[in-house]
Amino acid sequence: MREFMVKPDPADPRLTQRVKGQDQDGRPIETSVVVERPLTLFLNAQEVVTMMTIGDYPEYLALGYLLNQNMLKLDDEVLAVDYDKEIDTVVVRTRARTNFEDKLKKKTLTSGCAQGTVFGDLMEKFDDIVLDPQAVLKTSWLYRLTKKINTVPSLYLEAGAIHGCVLCEEDRPLVYMEDVGRHNAIDKIAGYMYRHGVSPHGKLFYTTGRLTSEMVIKTVQMRIPILISRSGFTAWGVELARKAGLTLIGRAKGARFIALSGAERIVYDADAREVVEDDRRHQRKASVGHDAV
Repeated sequence: MREFMVKPDPADPRLTQRVKGQDQDGRPIETSVVVERPLTLFLNAQEVVTMMTIGDYPEYLALGYLLNQNMLKLDDEVLAVDYDKEIDTVVVRTRARTNFEDKLKKKTLTSGCAQGTVFGDLMEKFDDIVLDPQAVLKTSWLYRLTKKINTVPSLYLEAGAIHGCVLCEEDRPLVYMEDVGRHNAIDKIAGYMYRHGVSPHGKLFYTTGRLTSEMVIKTVQMRIPILISRSGFTAWGVELARKAGLTLIGRAKGARFIALSGAERIVYDADAREVVEDDRRHQRKASVGHDAV
């Protein structure tokens, strides 16, 4: 797979709008803000949830959400995914009949942005999943990945107020999704992998958001053995990662990172001092270019 098969499109006029305001000195300014809109998901004839989302890739979001909530299985036959932008509704139709009335009664509010919800039995398969013990993460991959991801044009750089998730292989970012909630971004990637038959073998996952229990559970359910973030951890996220044998790396910025689970997968093949010096050279060039303008 080539790099950035899917990546953010900050120029998409549907995703941001310009808003006038004032800065700290009282001067008039105009800035970009992210647009969020409701999306109601149906599984066959049953309404499942209404999510707040930026509205791109609704089909992937719907499929990934159902997969990560254990309402859709990898071997289920999906007949159609119908999206109606006029009424902000997406309907996933399967050959097998479905009925999740009892499951829908057991919603739990999560720490995710944009009022993310999971269901009470989300972890019903968690203990049975075995992650690839042979998977490795080279520090040289990690340093190159973070640089590529943090410099590619994105809604985050354009307007902020958004989270990103990236499916990667070695030092290559493959699929980069953004949304107002990190749970939506990871669900979009799960839906993409399902729709296009992408195997989790050899993959790793990067997120801009916190390493919470929900992010750990969904990554494990996707059978991806390595999860990286430039943000920090929650205690339950760490506990679940250790229980599942997931490599969990946070605060990954520049040459720094912290591994709180699965450190045995890390191969230290890069000199952190060289990474620091490379960052300094990059900052000096950027400063010179800015002064020249």
